[in-house]
Amino acid sequence: MRTRFAAAVWALLFALLAGFDPDAVAQEKFDRPVRIIVGFAAGGTADIIARVVAEKLRDTVGQPVIVDNRPGAIGRIAAEAVKNAAPDGTTIMVMPIGPMAVVPHTTKSIGYDPLNDFVPIALGATFQFAIATGPETGAKTWQEFVVWARAHPDKAAYATSGAGSLPHFFGVLLSQEIGVDMVHVAYKGSAAYTSDLIGGSVPVAIDAIADLSELHRAGKIRVLASSGATRSTALPGVPTFSELGVKNVEAIGWFGFFAPAKTPPAIVETLNRGINRALQSPDVVDRLSHLGMDPATSTPAEFAKILAADYAKWGPIVKRSGFTID
Repeated sequence: MRTRFAAAVWALLFALLAGFDPDAVAQEKFDRPVRIIVGFAAGGTADIIARVVAEKLRDTVGQPVIVDNRPGAIGRIAAEAVKNAAPDGTTIMVMPIGPMAVVPHTTKSIGYDPLNDFVPIALGATFQFAIATGPETGAKTWQEFVVWARAHPDKAAYATSGAGSLPHFFGVLLSQEIGVDMVHVAYKGSAAYTSDLIGGSVPVAIDAIADLSELHRAGKIRVLASSGATRSTALPGVPTFSELGVKNVEAIGWFGFFAPAKTPPAIVETLNRGINRALQSPDVVDRLSHLGMDPATSTPAEFAKILAADYAKWGPIVKRSGFTID
């Protein structure tokens, strides 16, 4: 009798284990839809990341996941909305590195504290920066550009998609590296400087590699180097600055997901699990890779360390530039 009872118990355990779903452990239940607030217009990279994740995340939270675009003030409107939302996991945001690790150093009235008003949930995607030249410099390599810039310091200027953006301050790093005080020329978006770069009115542009790759492939500009530790999957034929011996300018941009401060850890873990699962889906990987993004997964703690490190890194660079929004 005892033997049959033990066998029945083991059979029951094996049956339970066969249907065991580790993702169901400590799974927090959501009783209403989840909103992902995006601080930028529909159709942009942040919006696309939010939407491809939203489609998958609903399977984890068991509720509809709605993307809510609130553009303006370099993400500030969205950040303040999430800061003031109930910390129950139903209002989160996707935000790029700039508003979280760079912009707060440019103003005293940002309206939120990126390190204390939010809980990092998970990384979404990473990307590299790059420098590209038009016909003005005649340079086909980074070394040739450096020679040109040192010979023509009065003409050495770089375009970016906006004052106070991360490409702006990445240009500050490059200026220090080559010993030439390149003039920053701010445009209202990447598309705005394209004709000037191609036409030679501005010698180089610095931007996310995704914004430069198509023009490079078309032969209209030449991307000289990228900012990652390894070559970008978007332009694998372009060397990194590190490969070229420029050791002090490695930089990675990112988009990540955040919840309001005091959101319970169990809710954060549930959201993290769902977001990571979405980012590993082949269709999501393909979509983001096409944009020049590398899908990235992380734990909340890992993402918190990345945010803190980037916040500490870019603060002194912004201060050195003398740039302020106020």
